[in-house]
Amino acid sequence: MNYSTLKKTVALSFASLMVAGLANAQTDSTKTMATTTSSETSTAKVFGGLGQYRKFSIGVNGGVTSQSLATGGSSDFQKKKLSLGYGISLKEQLAHSFALQLDLNGGKIKGENDGTGGTYRNGYVSYDTKFWQGSLSAVVNVATIDFIRRKNAVNFYFKGGFGLAMYDPTITRINNGTQVTGHFKNDGASGTHYVKELVIPVGAGVKFRLSDAVALDLGYTQNYVDGDNLDGFNRAYPTKDHYSYGYAGLEFTLGSKSKPVLEWVNPVAMMYDELYDAALRQEVEALKGRVANVETAVNDLKKDSDGDGVADQFDKCPGTAAGSVVDGSGCVIVFPKDTVAPTPAAAYSNIQFEFDSSVLRTSSYPVLDATSADLRSSGSAVEVDGFASSEGTAAHNLSLSKDRANSVKTYLVNSGVDAKKVKVKGYGETNPIADNSTEEGRVLNRRVQFKKK
Repeated sequence: MNYSTLKKTVALSFASLMVAGLANAQTDSTKTMATTTSSETSTAKVFGGLGQYRKFSIGVNGGVTSQSLATGGSSDFQKKKLSLGYGISLKEQLAHSFALQLDLNGGKIKGENDGTGGTYRNGYVSYDTKFWQGSLSAVVNVATIDFIRRKNAVNFYFKGGFGLAMYDPTITRINNGTQVTGHFKNDGASGTHYVKELVIPVGAGVKFRLSDAVALDLGYTQNYVDGDNLDGFNRAYPTKDHYSYGYAGLEFTLGSKSKPVLEWVNPVAMMYDELYDAALRQEVEALKGRVANVETAVNDLKKDSDGDGVADQFDKCPGTAAGSVVDGSGCVIVFPKDTVAPTPAAAYSNIQFEFDSSVLRTSSYPVLDATSADLRSSGSAVEVDGFASSEGTAAHNLSLSKDRANSVKTYLVNSGVDAKKVKVKGYGETNPIADNSTEEGRVLNRRVQFKKK
């Protein structure tokens, strides 16, 4: 069989396999479209983890090898000759579109010079190289056809990786006017040997799902060898040799039949099923009810009917008059006779705080609003001084007094006062305005006061 006849035979074989694969996939499509869901979508979840799928597969393949590449490139021998190749593979699918694959391949690669006028290039007539190759590749599915079904039927992929090739060239060359065939090293010495070189396989292919467990795989790989001795002819170093492998094969998925095959599931269809899953919708509704209960409980905790800054659940004196100064339990503070309670709504009045707290009380808002209005209208600057009562350490009280002053500044700035016109200082438990030995005095000392400039 000459090269032209072999080429036509291989092309027709590949075309027949592709037609058979498409026909089988279309038939399977017709069968599965009669149902609303498949076993894959009913047992697997998009976010259910890899353990719910079958991930491992083993494949066998056979095809033709050539010293030429589809993308072009020079060869040491002028005429290519097709030969046979074969291989097995083990693959782990890590995602819907990504896998790692181990390939073991063997076969022969052949080529010859044209011998025009009885003269051969550098005296080399032909070569016949036996090879073995192992490689690890990443396989990426770049496109798919599902025939408007719930499972993919055809996948298109690219692959690339690295590996090790072992090969033994048999060379026919002219020696003293006579053709001699044998195993020749690059230095011209004879002897059988296997060369080991790194190899980079890069390829593409199309895969047809024949069933949940079997797929038809058609592919083409270009192999770049890290050496110029694949053909036994080190002609143009440092250029490197290469060869191609076109193949057809079957891939068999391993694992329990009760699990779907990760490579063929359709994640879009699965997500659709999840969104319309009755059990999931019930869980969502139940979650909404729990969230509503939590929101109600939070609103109850925040409810302050008399507006004194103490929530109803903790207010021991409900119904206090508006503007009253109250303690942490919501009861009106009785001021000592020698002091005068500040007018709540008067600008620049002292701002009182709860014990060990820098949180503004709602009863302070009228004073802060009046202060903000005056600062904005007059353009004046103000110093905000924070103080604390004498409980706790001096360092803690100093930090607390600064936090209180900053709470007031934040309120003023948020209400429109220029931040550059508000200066903050903390004095801790120094400069008390009342006796720290009594609770009434300590209440007055937990304050922020203003110095208008």
